Amino acid sequence: MFKLITWFSMLFVAGSTLVLGQNNTAKDIFILAGQSNMAGRGGVNQGKWDGNIPPECKPKRSILRFTANLDWEVAREPLHVDIDVGKVCGVGPGMAFANEIIRSHRSGTGIIGLVPCAVGGTSINKWGKGSRLYGQLVKRANAALKDGGGTIRAILWYQGESDTLNKDDAETYKGKMVKLIEDLRLDLNLPSLPFILVALASGEGTNTNIEMVRKAQMGIKMKNVKCVDAKGLPLNADNLHLTTMSEVKLGLKLAYAFLLSFSHFH
Repeated sequence: MFKLITWFSMLFVAGSTLVLGQNNTAKDIFILAGQSNMAGRGGVNQGKWDGNIPPECKPKRSILRFTANLDWEVAREPLHVDIDVGKVCGVGPGMAFANEIIRSHRSGTGIIGLVPCAVGGTSINKWGKGSRLYGQLVKRANAALKDGGGTIRAILWYQGESDTLNKDDAETYKGKMVKLIEDLRLDLNLPSLPFILVALASGEGTNTNIEMVRKAQMGIKMKNVKCVDAKGLPLNADNLHLTTMSEVKLGLKLAYAFLLSFSHFH
C-alpha cells in the first residue's frame, strides 16, 4: 500500500511558516499544473478573494508548499499566490486533496509536498516542451526533489478552458495532451509517473468546443493516466471558475482517484 513518507528531520516553526532545517525532509510530492481552476479562483469575486477557508482546506504542518523562491513552507490558501502572479488567487483543489490524502492514512507523521505550477489563461500550446511554463514546471519539480526531497507521486492537471475558444485548438487538444504527458515523463525521468486529469466544468468558447475538449480529456488511454469529471460542479458568477466548495469537491475527487488507482505506488 501507498504510505506517506516518514517525517525524519528537525523542524523549526517561525510564525505561520515552517522552516526546514536542511531542506532534507522526505515528502510525497504532487505537482499542481494547468490554468486558473487549478490555481484557484474559489471565493474570488470582482477582483477580490473573500478569505473563506473551508475546514477541508485548513493548513497542517504536515502539508508543505513549494514557493516561487524554491523553498518549502507550511501550505495555506491561496496556494498559487506567488505563482499565478498578476491575478487574484483564491481556493483551489490542492489543499482539500492533500488533507484527504493525510486523513485517509490517519497519519500525523507523513509529509505532503505540493508544488504549485498553474497559471491562469494558458492554452495547452503555452505548456508544450520548449515553452517557458514547461521549463518552469520541470525546474520546480526537480528542485523539489533536491536534498532528499522525496518522491513525485503524481501530476494533477486541470487545463483546457482556453482551448475551447476556437475549433482548431479543441480538435488538436488530445494529441497535444498526450505529447505533453510523454515529454514530462521523459524529462522528469519518471516513465510511469501518474497523471490525473480533470475534464472541464466550463470553458471560454462554445459548448461544442467545450465538449470536444472534454471528450479528448476523458478519451486519453495511457498507462497511469486517470481522469476525473468536473462537469456539474457549481461555478462562480463568471460562469467559468469553480466556487470554493466546488474546488473542495474537486480536491476530494482527485484524492479518491489517486488513492483508488495509485495507492500501491512506492
